[in-house]
Amino acid sequence: MENYAIHTDEIRVRRGKKEVLHGVSFDVPKGSLVGLLGPSGSGKTTLMRAIVGVQRDVSGTVTVLGHAAGSAILRHRVGYVTQDASVYPDLTVRQNLNYFASILHAERADVDRVIESTDLGGQANQLVDSLSGGQLSRASLAAALLGSPELLVLDEPTVGLDPVLRVDLWSLFRRLAEGGTTLLVSSHVMDEATRCDRLVLLREGEILADETPTGLLECTGAADAEGAFLTLIRRHPKHAGPDRLEEAS
Repeated sequence: MENYAIHTDEIRVRRGKKEVLHGVSFDVPKGSLVGLLGPSGSGKTTLMRAIVGVQRDVSGTVTVLGHAAGSAILRHRVGYVTQDASVYPDLTVRQNLNYFASILHAERADVDRVIESTDLGGQANQLVDSLSGGQLSRASLAAALLGSPELLVLDEPTVGLDPVLRVDLWSLFRRLAEGGTTLLVSSHVMDEATRCDRLVLLREGEILADETPTGLLECTGAADAEGAFLTLIRRHPKHAGPDRLEEAS
């Protein structure tokens, strides 16, 4: 497992009497960009919460950077961006980053580094409450980048963004991966699949595929990721239903 940033084995999560993850197992190699893809309600957020150690009622094995998920030693080694903004609206971008840097005991120069890497130089002294959707997403990402975490877990970071902004963020993710950071990025937008090194396709709490983008197309005979996903659904009668990917809520 030393070559993996994330190792999971038979993860199950219950909410009351309902099981929402049904024995999920997959690995994320170090330094890779892995996409966790699936429609809204498939269990992506629950799985990510289990990986960062904040999900309740988890059974099975979740190992992150060689330690049990949620271990104190991982606090400065894992960056987590939720779907909701993780910065304070009544502070400027720089004030937010200075605050989080002080908590992480990160050097002040690190604030300038993450502002530059997320292209927020023009908004550094702007109140978060006045940022556009794309700028807000980048501000949350900048906070997660403080301290240069080895692993980034990003939950739907491009949801609601226009195509140009999505391309910009994915370009940033690729640069981070090329620099040695491991990224697990969830999305319901299937055309983002081609930007990943590997894909984990999730539906109704189960993994339908864990493949490279090329391997996924080859094993399904589909022309694109969305077609491959629908092909996999048809191969699993349990998941049969309308051939339409849901929009994220």
